[in-house]
Amino acid sequence: MLRAMGSFTHWRTWFAVLTVAVGVPACADTQFRARRMTRSDVPLGKGQCDIRLRVDNEVEVSIRGDMVTVRTISGRDARDEGSECNEPLPAGRVEGFRFEGIDGRGEVRLLAEPTGRNGYQAVVRIRDNAGGEEGYHFRLSWMTTGGDFNHRDDDDRRRPGHDDDLANRPGGLVWNNAAHFTARGRGSSSLAGYGSQQLFDATVDIDRGNRILVSFRTDSGRSLTFSGSVIGMDGDTLKADVATDDQARLRGPMYLSRTPRGEFDRIRLEATDGQSRLTLDWNRR
Repeated sequence: MLRAMGSFTHWRTWFAVLTVAVGVPACADTQFRARRMTRSDVPLGKGQCDIRLRVDNEVEVSIRGDMVTVRTISGRDARDEGSECNEPLPAGRVEGFRFEGIDGRGEVRLLAEPTGRNGYQAVVRIRDNAGGEEGYHFRLSWMTTGGDFNHRDDDDRRRPGHDDDLANRPGGLVWNNAAHFTARGRGSSSLAGYGSQQLFDATVDIDRGNRILVSFRTDSGRSLTFSGSVIGMDGDTLKADVATDDQARLRGPMYLSRTPRGEFDRIRLEATDGQSRLTLDWNRR
């Protein structure tokens, strides 16, 4: 009788455990770092994260910086299938944020844009009721500044040790964020011995590694383009070491003057290859 009661008690305990195990769905988080994007088709001045996951049923995906956290709501845990970012989602004000659902048979919906209230993370819900796993691909993109170099959160300005735009640190100058600027204007460039040409629209792109790309629309219909590195700051004037993007490779200092709003209003250049000399002067209008 005691043995029978012991067996019954043992069976009843396992039945209770089994009931709890069946009644409570598994819920786990998967976390990984998106790899660095190696593609070169994303325009300079644009941030982009392509998130690719293998999903079974329903998950909630959070992206902060380049860290991806997937909370399983139902079904098996999701798996990364090559998620990548060309740079981390900013830990501050995000300009021109955009969400795109690119691939997947179920519902992909943006629940929250990155803001200071949620720690600057984007949250996406994926729901797939068709049964079985499915590949999903969605994209987050943003402008790294927009055109105004002074776009920063007030919290950034109050942070101790925060430097304005460029910081003198070991290893050189570092942008707090990448930047894109474009404006209409007029100017001219002159190459000794070859004459001059008129300049119109100007575009300036600067990435976080201090690389700069400056391009002008000319009266010939071609673009006059320079690339190089930001090397200094004098008041409201940015200094860069640039060269022409052609076989001539004329090189020299470029000076980009800014308005109080952070927009470039004048660009000057003197470049040479040791023999030929190129001068340029452009003003915003």
